[in-house]
Amino acid sequence: MASGKASKRKRAQQAQVAAPRQGVDRRLVVAASVAAVLVAAVVVGVLTTRGAEPETAARGATLPNATESTALYEGIPQRGLALGRDDAPVTLVEYVDMQCPYCREFEVDALPALVDRHVRTGKLRVELRGLAFIGPDSDRGMRAVLAASRQNRLFEVKGLLFANQGHENTGWLTDELAEAAARSVPGTDVARFTSDMGSGAVSALLQEHAREASRLGVDSTPTIFVGATGGDLRRVELASPSDLGALERAIAAAAA
Repeated sequence: MASGKASKRKRAQQAQVAAPRQGVDRRLVVAASVAAVLVAAVVVGVLTTRGAEPETAARGATLPNATESTALYEGIPQRGLALGRDDAPVTLVEYVDMQCPYCREFEVDALPALVDRHVRTGKLRVELRGLAFIGPDSDRGMRAVLAASRQNRLFEVKGLLFANQGHENTGWLTDELAEAAARSVPGTDVARFTSDMGSGAVSALLQEHAREASRLGVDSTPTIFVGATGGDLRRVELASPSDLGALERAIAAAAA
């Protein structure tokens, strides 16, 4: 996905991340995010940078697209960070940043097809790994998604936040927007969700994912790994975030 990576490098430079044009790419960013998450864990709080706040983020509101986002996952088991049956023969792990427009493209254009064709039929399980290196909205968004995982509603909340994604580092992902996403998913305990966003448990997950990404050389998002469940997972090279062909081939190979 050469053109996508070039765009990601440009985005990283715009976010004032000192990354060379070639070679190291986002590996320095991911490594730096490990240290940043560790510092944030001491404070155990959610940053509150404000910017252009979406209308739908008003306190007490729900979000558009809620019906579609929740219907996609209706009846599919969720447990923490995982979607799908525990005994599915193939596992897909996605590394995402909630501010990343390429992650949104994967979410909107590729994931629904994978869910309908493979997750719902019991062939595939999907796991999330959350990164937060673009800026404060990334941190708040990933805290929201991981907080939702504690009520087994991660994928609905993630889908709603991506559906309402704003421009990077403009303060679009407010506490109110995160709460509205949770409120839009039936059965979510919003008070518990809000508390969990700033919890030590969520901070620990952020640390764990950042360390794992650094160890595996994950230097861009979305990054996808696929393999037999319980076995080694291999990184899937995508021509674009919506490259369903590459994903289908990886799933078929892992199932063989």
